[in-house]
Amino acid sequence: MTPSSDTLLDGTHTVLTPEYVEFRFTLAGVYSRFLAWLLDALIVGFTTMVVLLVFQVGMAAFPGFASALGIVVYFLVDWGYGIALETAWAGQTVGKRVMSLRVIQESGVRIGFYHAALRNLARVVDRLPLLYLVGGSVALASRSHQRLGDLLAGTIVVRERHLKVPSALETRGEEGLLADPLFVSRVKRLSTEERELVLSAALRREELRLEARLTLFSALGARLQDSLAMEKPAHLSDEKWTLLVAAALLPAPGARPGRPASGPRSTSPGPRSPSTTSAYPR
Repeated sequence: MTPSSDTLLDGTHTVLTPEYVEFRFTLAGVYSRFLAWLLDALIVGFTTMVVLLVFQVGMAAFPGFASALGIVVYFLVDWGYGIALETAWAGQTVGKRVMSLRVIQESGVRIGFYHAALRNLARVVDRLPLLYLVGGSVALASRSHQRLGDLLAGTIVVRERHLKVPSALETRGEEGLLADPLFVSRVKRLSTEERELVLSAALRREELRLEARLTLFSALGARLQDSLAMEKPAHLSDEKWTLLVAAALLPAPGARPGRPASGPRSTSPGPRSPSTTSAYPR
């Protein structure tokens, strides 16, 4: 696989899965992170100003208290903004979303409240003495472009890849299994970690060498049979089985955003093939 220009400029972070398959993430550069922070800082500053205006009448008689309250409100908004959005948006703020950046754990999975809180509370040190001089210097010296908050929380900032769903996920010929309510309901009960693993493997499988690809999908196929408590149909390969699970996780064509899908619609009329009507529960 030929490295892209952004990969060469920003560097990569490699994650080795338990199946010994490598996933590579393009690290965000200091410049793109600074632009994202600048946009977030403008939002935080504007929000702080609005909050202070609400208390303007009460603070007018106490100018000293007003200054102290302004500092407190700014830090509360600054911390709350970063922690709340990075937790709710899986590692993104408005600035990061605009710049297509995302905070993830070093292991390659999404961050939670604990990681978001640690990296944002550490901004007090990172922004010293001015404009993130400490954090920027540490990020430049770090191989993974991590500021102090990232080192403390075990996180990295990566460029988000906009991957299109491959045509292979259309899973033509297997509409009967995708329309099986039992199969779809069990797929929907997969854990967040399992969903991310299945979708990531399905979307990035073309990047893997043949041996690694076979090893990965063999392990995933066995794990999914255990998680779903269903036997894989004999005519399906491990990769095809995993792709069917991935297809069941994706919204149906024409489904409204935010509403659960009942499975992809059939692309061809007529009776179902007996061999694809369902997977058999154990």
